[in-house]
Amino acid sequence: MPYFDAASSAPLHPVARQALLASLDEGWADPARLYREGRRARMLLDAAREAAAEAVGCRPDELVFTPSGTAAVHMGIAGALSGRRRVGRRLVASAVEHSSVFHAAASHEAAGGSFTEVPVERTGAVDSAVFGAALREDTALACLQSANHEVGTEQPVAAVAALCREAGVPLLVDAAQSLGWGRVADGWSLLTASAHKWGGPAGVGLLAVRKGVRFAPQGPADERESGRSAGFENLPAIVAAAASLRAVRAEAEAEAARLRALVDRVRAEVAARVPDVEVVGDPGRRLPHVVTFSCLYVDGETLLHELDRAGFSVSSGSSCTSSTLTPSHVLKAMGVLSEGNVRVSLPAGTAASDVERFLDVLPGVVAGVRERLGVPVAGGSAGSAAVAPAASLVVDALGRRCPVPVIELAKVIGDVPVGGTVTVLADDEAARLDIPAWCEMREQEYVGEEPAERGAAYVVRRLG
Repeated sequence: MPYFDAASSAPLHPVARQALLASLDEGWADPARLYREGRRARMLLDAAREAAAEAVGCRPDELVFTPSGTAAVHMGIAGALSGRRRVGRRLVASAVEHSSVFHAAASHEAAGGSFTEVPVERTGAVDSAVFGAALREDTALACLQSANHEVGTEQPVAAVAALCREAGVPLLVDAAQSLGWGRVADGWSLLTASAHKWGGPAGVGLLAVRKGVRFAPQGPADERESGRSAGFENLPAIVAAAASLRAVRAEAEAEAARLRALVDRVRAEVAARVPDVEVVGDPGRRLPHVVTFSCLYVDGETLLHELDRAGFSVSSGSSCTSSTLTPSHVLKAMGVLSEGNVRVSLPAGTAASDVERFLDVLPGVVAGVRERLGVPVAGGSAGSAAVAPAASLVVDALGRRCPVPVIELAKVIGDVPVGGTVTVLADDEAARLDIPAWCEMREQEYVGEEPAERGAAYVVRRLG
């Protein structure tokens, strides 16, 4: 069964498995002790730190291991903000950061700090000039991911780092998705990553803090990991993480080229074979193994279940698969279609034949889901020849979840004359994103959102 969700968690690399098993026998003792077993454990820990630091591009004494990538982000943000509290209490980050950044930002705001989101372009990338304009004298820290976990778009880290340096603001880079493929561009002040993203074991994160960066660890003091990450180190997992990072980086250039070719094929063939689909993310500046697309008139949860039944494990940013029934903050920030969203992220070693089978299966799966939802034929209703069409219609989709509000809109758009309007009443959060996206895909005019007694009223004008 092909596993196409490496951006969530990559399968354990063979080198990681070997290192993990070997270090279970050699690395169980306390590396802080001076006896023989402790010295052996310390040697393993030091070697792992040196290997990880080499891959990151920092000094070994600048890098600590954390219990996860999320913990690394939280520790990095909290420590940097505290270390620069005399400068100000303002945190700046792109609108498409990992949720761990937004959770840290919410905690910062609750404690009296301020947070500024920098918008992104439709590709998911920030404009470096816009990011630079958000930096003020009271900015204590800026955060920018190296590449997006949902759509694969790479960020202009070097350009933003240069602007941060000019403004005297440290830059924290979340490199969780990209570190296995290569070093992050120079100029960052803090860097975080997570081992299970590159084929290491779960439960190991990295936090690198450059010398000279003001940093004050938060929480009770601990003597381990330079006082920045409390608790007994999971040495076997750390050794496996460092070993696998070195291994995947040695394979990265060749594997990236191979996977990029497969992803290019997915991007082209999905758009060609599946009607009403939007492939999202930057087509060029992106990770080699990630492709994301959204399908109109599709229930995302049903789509993922059907693909799973067909033997494919994929992910989604669709609100239809979310327990909160709100669209992905990444897709929302990009302003792209969220319904029927599928993220395909290929692990190393993915066979071309598995990708071809996915491309063969996908059109039928999408068509089947649409048929069960009663999706109208392309172009919507043709209207009635005997009765003059109404100048405007109201569609009540209150209490109905995506993709139903958009489907109901598509059913009636042909029942108003050119220049007429359809008002969709909906209380599903995804409608705020998906109705404008439908208008762009169908070349209709999105007039705007109006207040309503319940939910909101979305007004669409028929152009043709």
